[in-house]
Amino acid sequence: MAQTTFPSEMKSFQLDGASYPGLTRMAEALRARHRFAADIVDRCAALFGARWADEFEELLNALFPTQEAVDAAVKGYAGFAMHSMRLQAAFERDLEYRSKTYEEAAAEVYFNEQHMMEEYLPGLLLSHFLWPHHYRQIRFFDELFVEAMRVAGASSFIEVGIGTGLYSGLLLRRLPHVRGTGFDISPSSKRFTETQIAALGVADRYEARLQDVTQVPTDPPAEWLVCVEVLEHLEDPVAFLRGLRATMAPGGKAFITAALNAAHADHIYLYRTAEDVLAHLTEAGFTLEQSFVGAAYKPSRPGVPVPLAAAFIVY
Repeated sequence: MAQTTFPSEMKSFQLDGASYPGLTRMAEALRARHRFAADIVDRCAALFGARWADEFEELLNALFPTQEAVDAAVKGYAGFAMHSMRLQAAFERDLEYRSKTYEEAAAEVYFNEQHMMEEYLPGLLLSHFLWPHHYRQIRFFDELFVEAMRVAGASSFIEVGIGTGLYSGLLLRRLPHVRGTGFDISPSSKRFTETQIAALGVADRYEARLQDVTQVPTDPPAEWLVCVEVLEHLEDPVAFLRGLRATMAPGGKAFITAALNAAHADHIYLYRTAEDVLAHLTEAGFTLEQSFVGAAYKPSRPGVPVPLAAAFIVY
C-alpha cells in the first residue's frame, strides 16, 4: 500500500498572528519552553497551509481559549511527545514493543486520571495536527468517509474508542443533521470528549458512554462506525474486530485505523505493515473499499522502522 499524498498541500503559507491568535500562542509557548518542538507549528503551517491553520485555530480557540490553557496543553503535548520518542528509540534498537498486558496498560494509562487529563489526552489531541501522518489521516477521513456520509444522507454514527473525541467532533461539525454516540472504557476519555463536544457547540447531538461494545453490542446496529487507533492497544485485535463487525447493520460502513511501528506506553500489539492490519480486518469479516498509509517522517537510515498511520474504509 503506497503512502497517500494530497495535491492541495501548500508550501508557502505563513501564519499571521492577528488571524491566528491561538496558533500564535501555542507556537510561542513551544518556542519558550519546549525547544525540541520550537518550529513545529511553522513547519506544519508551511506544509499544510490555510486549511490546516483554520481547522486547528478553531479547535484551539474552543478548547484552550486562554494563554494558561494553551500552556497546560503544550506542556501535556511535550511530555507525551518526549515519552513517545524515548520509547521509539528503544523500538528502533529492539524492533519490538516492551512486553505489557492489556490490564497493565489500562492501569498505567486509561484509568490514570492525572496522566490522561494532563498529558496523554491533550498530547494526543495536538499530535493530530502537529504530526503530519496524523493530520493526513484526518484529511483522508474528512474527504472520503465524512463525504460519503454526507452524500448518503447519514443520520447517525458511533465511534468506538473515542480517545480525545476529535473524530466525533469533526463529524458533528461537518454534518449538522447527524447524531453520534461515542464509546470508551476510560472515564477520562469520556470527560475530555464531553468537554470538547460542548466547547464546539454540538453537545445536543452527541452522547458519550462508558461501555465495551464488543461485550454489549449497540442497539440499533451502526450504519456508520468509526474506530481510530484502538487495535494496537489490544492483545487480540481480531476478536475485537469481530465484535465491531457484530455491532454493524447490514450494508454498514466503517472507518478503522491502526498505528504501525509506533511505540507508546499503551501499544502492545505490533503491526509492522498495513497488510498486517488488512489481514486482520479480512479475517474478522470486513471487505476493503479504500485505504491510506502515511509516514511520520523519513527514516534516519535504510531499514529503520518509522511510525505509520494506516486507515481503512471497510464494509
